[in-house]
Amino acid sequence: MAPRLFSAYVVVDWSAAAKPSTGPDSVWIGVLKRDARFRMHFESHNPPTRGAAEKLLASVLDDLKKRGERALVGFDFPLGFPRGFASALNLAGDAPWQAVWTQIDRMVKDKADNTNNRFGVGAEINRRLTGGPFPFWGCPPKDTLTTLQPKRSRPHGPDDLPEFRHADLAAKGAASIWKLYYNGSVGGQAILGIPAVRRLKAARGDALRVWPFETGYRALSAADLDGVEVVVAEVYPSLIKAQPATGEVKDLAQVRATAEHFARLDEAGKLGAAFAPAKHTAPDTVVDAELEEGWILGA
Repeated sequence: MAPRLFSAYVVVDWSAAAKPSTGPDSVWIGVLKRDARFRMHFESHNPPTRGAAEKLLASVLDDLKKRGERALVGFDFPLGFPRGFASALNLAGDAPWQAVWTQIDRMVKDKADNTNNRFGVGAEINRRLTGGPFPFWGCPPKDTLTTLQPKRSRPHGPDDLPEFRHADLAAKGAASIWKLYYNGSVGGQAILGIPAVRRLKAARGDALRVWPFETGYRALSAADLDGVEVVVAEVYPSLIKAQPATGEVKDLAQVRATAEHFARLDEAGKLGAAFAPAKHTAPDTVVDAELEEGWILGA
């Protein structure tokens, strides 16, 4: 049987909250790693702010590095935007996903107390793309602007950027990144989450690889990960049916179930194959995933 690719599994349930918060709908970090007796042991963290979450993640990864253990880190928001986004914004230079990461990072202001400008970022990108309240939508009434409205202004047409990435359609039920507010608003999470992942990447360089952008959208083997300490992937906890224990917050149950799911696949020698596209995936879809859109691990 193939050796395990990872010895630790970290799953991050991000939040776009505008003030410090804990409990449901806040940041949850689940860490499944070996204890002193080499048994898998789960621990959870519920930092009140994104800043605190980022520091905690860095310390977890530093600790695993000291122990010589490779980690899979899953974030529950899109790491890429629908195909065509980078060119629509005239972002030149790097690979489209990198150009978008750099642009979002430049625009985002996310303070230590969680106050942030995600609606301003969405409104400004709308202004550059269409001059109106499209494609991003969703905000509290007080944040309404001519280029950002609380409700969706119109459906996506054939000449617009796609409403969904290929991966969102494959995952069935995943929300569109253009939705910035209300339940399941992954857009706000992506805008505030991508800069945090970019900083983790900047601090670790080539020792951290972002799948599928830096690894290719293909099966991974231990040899592929030689010298790699961390693989970051997008996850969608709703793909795994998590049963909360009595008194347990749903978000905590989801990060635990997701970490355990990937650990089981790895134990069975099947996780490497999960990084590859399904058999009948169109070549264009693979290219879009690798260059710009990303993919959801397990979708």
